[in-house]
Amino acid sequence: MPNHSILILPGDGIGPEVMAEVRKVINWFATHRNLSFDVTEDLVGGAAYDAHGKPLSDETMAHAQAVDAVLLGAVGGPKYDDLDFSLKPERGLLRLRKEMDLFANLRPAQCFDALAGFSSLKPEIVSGLDIMIVRELTSGIYFGEPRGIHDDGDGGRVGINTQRYTTEEIRRVARAAFDLARKRDNRVCSMEKANVMESGILWREEVSWVHEHEYPDVALTHMYADAGAMQLVRNPKQFDVIVTDNLFGDLLSDAAAMLTGSLGMLPSASLGAIARNGLPKALYEPVHGSAPDIAGQGKANPIACILSFAMALRYSFDLGAEADLVEGAVEAVLARGLRTADLLGEDGTEPVTTSEMGDAIVAALDAT
Repeated sequence: MPNHSILILPGDGIGPEVMAEVRKVINWFATHRNLSFDVTEDLVGGAAYDAHGKPLSDETMAHAQAVDAVLLGAVGGPKYDDLDFSLKPERGLLRLRKEMDLFANLRPAQCFDALAGFSSLKPEIVSGLDIMIVRELTSGIYFGEPRGIHDDGDGGRVGINTQRYTTEEIRRVARAAFDLARKRDNRVCSMEKANVMESGILWREEVSWVHEHEYPDVALTHMYADAGAMQLVRNPKQFDVIVTDNLFGDLLSDAAAMLTGSLGMLPSASLGAIARNGLPKALYEPVHGSAPDIAGQGKANPIACILSFAMALRYSFDLGAEADLVEGAVEAVLARGLRTADLLGEDGTEPVTTSEMGDAIVAALDAT
């Protein structure tokens, strides 16, 4: 059986630093678990623009289509702010999502017990939190036509965006959510605005159809998205898997992210159609940005990127036990009190560097 293949795209800012720590974890599996990966590395974002004059080369795009999983660090930075829109670093990431047809964005919000005090909510509300938001990623109001800004013919202007969904676009992301729920607590809450939007009515009807005909064993509830936002703050542990559209998913996933206390802790995955290995094509990336203000200083938290690799183990390679090892190592390190600068409280704890945090996680793996 051939090795699993991974394309690493470190990107910009702190991307290369946090990705170096992921490589330590990948190497640990090769050394201690006889689990090798065919790892290649290429450029994306500003780094690709500097080298090729575009944020993603055609060759890199073809490579991304050929591997089992893509792991990306971060893209962007003020150096590229004045570039034409089509050349901005973020366009490289958007091209990857579009051409790989990555329609389901997975955003876990997990609060480790050792970090419950970092949330803006009371520790008893967030301690043990473990929810998954599944956001439709390739349709909806961000992509619908017509769109634009036009003269209104009366001396003013009008801005237009179109919320549009088809049956199949809704059903395929619903299936992704139900499949995830079967591996978790077997519960899905679908969120939309069926009370005021026709697209919301269709969303509710199609999610219900998939549930009735294909996943009757999974518990399904429906909630208006505004009520869902309120409940995320009031009682987030009532949820297991939340499935929602592109716009509401964008908002709700960021709100859920901050329940955990730090963006430096949060991974994400974007899943597409089934690939050659019978598992979905996917791109994995930390939620945090490129943080150019701390790049090269050893201050970046590598945990989100390491947990993104754990998601790859689980969803692209069907290696759930190995993913558990990585997540357990992260939890063990945090329980020991090790913190990067973004996780420091007011107790005078000395922060560890990016590299020291990666080494500590590898040492925790050694102890398993």
